[in-house]
Parts: sequence; structure tokens; C-alpha cells
Amino acid sequence: MKNINIAIDGPAGAGKSTIAKMVSAKLGFIYVDTGALYRAAALFITENNVADEDIEKALAGADISLGFVDGVQKVFIGDRDVSGLIRTPEISMAASRTSAIPAVRAYLFDTQQKIAAENNVIMDGRDIGTVVLPNADVKIFLTASAEERANRRFKELSEKPDCPCYEEVLSDIIERDKNDMERPVSPLRRAEDAVLVDSTTLTLEESADAIISIIREKTDVQ
Repeated sequence: MKNINIAIDGPAGAGKSTIAKMVSAKLGFIYVDTGALYRAAALFITENNVADEDIEKALAGADISLGFVDGVQKVFIGDRDVSGLIRTPEISMAASRTSAIPAVRAYLFDTQQKIAAENNVIMDGRDIGTVVLPNADVKIFLTASAEERANRRFKELSEKPDCPCYEEVLSDIIERDKNDMERPVSPLRRAEDAVLVDSTTLTLEESADAIISIIREKTDVQ
């Protein structure tokens, strides 16, 4: 029987990863955090001071992968767990830049498609429904206002000692939106057949339930 693929795209801070994890857990699907893969590539490039023209050759030996430890998805570079290191604001911005580089996208493209071909998956990112899984059974474009996304990010970062101010977080969100939408390779955009879900006034649970309802309406998933 054909595996079912669900694509969730949207801007930074819309809650894609958290909501996709919730949906995949409720439906029993594999969750594929493509953003984590791009962050890992950015971390590798940053740590090794790789010049843009050398990225293709360098990534060939990076060995970036997803794995599960005690049921929790982790991101690895080689055998090193980098799940925490890839979540800093610096790596977020670096990932926004490096994800526009064709060599980076080519390196991760095959990995993502292979996972989707072999499993029922929920995959989130910027170009899943438009590029990576153009034939996905269901496509969702999950968004929220820039102010609400900045507020969520600020609350998340406020627990850390070097937390930036809200205005700085909002500025970073707006800048990343601009970079993601204007990049020449696979820019962030809503696929023509994607269903829009605006989470600005929704809780995480409400957003997950809305997406599950859409999936059940469009597939045989129960």
C-alpha cells in the first residue's frame, strides 16, 4: 500500500515543528524535521569555516542524519548529537542563508525523499509541498502574524541568560521571512493546492487538531 506523505510549510516561528510532532504522534506517522537537517548543515559549515565554493565537497563527508534516542528524534553530524547546538539564533540565521545554496539543498534533497518513500511521514519545512514532496497527499501552509511568532520565540528564549529583547527577536523574524521568500532557490511560498492554517489565535493543540481534521478529510487516515 502506498505510503501517505503530509507536507507542512510555513515561515519561521509558526510552530511547524512542534505541531507536526503532535500530529505525527497522534496519527502514528514518522516526523521528519527538515529544518533540523538544514540547521545541522549550517552548523557544520560554520564550525568548519567552509567557503561557499567548497560546500559541495565538504558536505560529502559531513554524514548528517536523523536518529531516535529513547523514542526522541535527534540530529547527528557523524556520531555527535548536535540537537541542542542547532537551536541558537546564530545558527537559525546561518541556516536561512545556507539553505539558499544549491549544493546544500541537493545534499539533503535525496535524504528527505528516501525517508518519505519508505514511510508514512509528516515533513515540515519551507519548500516541502513545492519542491521536496510536490505530490504529497496533503499540503498545509501553516502561518501566524510576525508579531505573534516573535512573541512565541521571545518566550522560548527568555529562559536563557543571554536572551535578546523582543524588538530584536521581531526584527530577526522579519529579516528571516524576507530572506526565505526572496531566495533564488526554492523560496518560501504556499503551494497552489496547500490548505492555509493560521495559528495566530490558536493554541498548539487547536492547530494540531485543525491539521488532523484536514488530513482525515483528504485521506483514508483515521
